[in-house]
Amino acid sequence: MRMEAKDGSFGFDFRATYTELEADNSFTYRMEDGRMCKVDFTETEGGTKMDIHFDPENMNPVELQQAGWQAILNNFKAYVESI
Repeated sequence: MRMEAKDGSFGFDFRATYTELEADNSFTYRMEDGRMCKVDFTETEGGTKMDIHFDPENMNPVELQQAGWQAILNNFKAYVESI
């Protein structure tokens, strides 16, 4: 897939291999560089909670990476709530 800023100022191609899938609960994937990511879904009163657990890369501080993932999730949440 392609991840890109709305204004087109930055973007990158993203490839991964899904390694586990538990329908309606979670999925796990391995990125091209070997890092793993697991996404868990939990039903709540207000909807669905999504937790992402990822192996950080070594080029950027963990806090910056967490902020980037959170920004993506916030944008996704705003999109889903608008449709």
